[in-house]
Amino acid sequence: MQETPLILVVDDTPANLAVLAEALGDAGFEVAIATDGERAIKQATMSQPDLILLDVMMPGIDGFETCRRLKDSASTCDIPIIFMTALSDTTDKVRGFNLGAVDYVTKPFQEAELLARVTTQLKLRHLHQTLEQQVEQRTAALQTALEQVQQSQVQLVQSEKMAVLGQLVAGVAHEINNPVNFIHGNLAHVQDYADDVLSFIELYQQHSATAAPELQMAAAKLDLAFIQEDLPKTLSSMKMGTQRICEIVRSLRNFSRLDEADCKAVDLHEGINSTLLILQHRFKSTPDHPEIQIRREYGQLPPVECYAGSLNQVFMNILANAIDALEELSAKRPYQENQKHPSQITIRTTAMDDQWVQIAIVDNGAGIPKELQTRIFEPFFTTKAIGKGTGMGMSISHQIITEKHQGKVACLSTPGQGTEFIIQIPIRQQTQDESGR
Repeated sequence: MQETPLILVVDDTPANLAVLAEALGDAGFEVAIATDGERAIKQATMSQPDLILLDVMMPGIDGFETCRRLKDSASTCDIPIIFMTALSDTTDKVRGFNLGAVDYVTKPFQEAELLARVTTQLKLRHLHQTLEQQVEQRTAALQTALEQVQQSQVQLVQSEKMAVLGQLVAGVAHEINNPVNFIHGNLAHVQDYADDVLSFIELYQQHSATAAPELQMAAAKLDLAFIQEDLPKTLSSMKMGTQRICEIVRSLRNFSRLDEADCKAVDLHEGINSTLLILQHRFKSTPDHPEIQIRREYGQLPPVECYAGSLNQVFMNILANAIDALEELSAKRPYQENQKHPSQITIRTTAMDDQWVQIAIVDNGAGIPKELQTRIFEPFFTTKAIGKGTGMGMSISHQIITEKHQGKVACLSTPGQGTEFIIQIPIRQQTQDESGR
């Protein structure tokens, strides 16, 4: 309500207008006048009065039709209307109330009654507006509280997820490392023993012509020539296999960075490569989908101060979503189309300047509809089927990048062409003193 309430008086009788204007003016109200329904509608729309006194019997459109139009308009529907009439017919009063009027005053006017009714309706309107404001404020407070709860849930899920992952990796690394290290370490001794045995066999073959017939028959049965050729290859393959297992274990540890809970300068490419290695089984072709090609377009990056384990989870979330999108698209396309347009994920890294680095992860999937792109980072929002996703991965990723690393993350997508996630993080993290937090 305005400091001085504005009342619009609508009446086609000049004498009535004069009486009403004087009475309302003396009572401290600001008054506007209109002499017919059309002018009243225009005046109300333009000046937005706090209350309208509306005569029923007027030339042109009468008071009832004027009231109906005012209530049908979004800009004037909330303005209270008091009808002024000489009629005492109950039917007319009911009709007015059904159209949205709040009260009636009867001509000739009793000034005290008129002012009492006007004052009452203005107070009611003020209370209504105050209540609406309180409801809006309460709704905003509840929305803020809901967002805080959602954010707390995101943080809790992130902490629990990383804790479970750390325990899993620690257990796997421990269980695999011991036997693999034993095998890998003893392979060197086996290689030496094999070299000695092969040297002995070679010496034997030089004198095989004079060997006993039983030895000659045994050598032929064993196919010593094949063993001499194949044993070194077998040992070499075993050595490569154990080295591969050791690399996987190191990648698991590097992915979760169990020994690096603090912010440290690391090689981001190492984290990306570790994540790709963990996801490698999903890149291979299967009867359900073709191979996903990985393109690494790495630039020269300096060591970047970050929480490596958390950042690697961001890479995992984005890459896993890209794989899901590519698998979904390839399942819908015929085999020839998949062969013509193979699934690809491209990872580009760039040093933007001496303060920031950028990581872009691009897929050539179906893309994300424009109306959903603004919701990608909302907690619990997911486009996947029930049971396929929680809607937490990208929200967690957004929090890790923007809050934990003071960085930026954006999603750019064109339906039918693919999706690109762009991550930008500072090379050096600010301390609390530097950031002023």
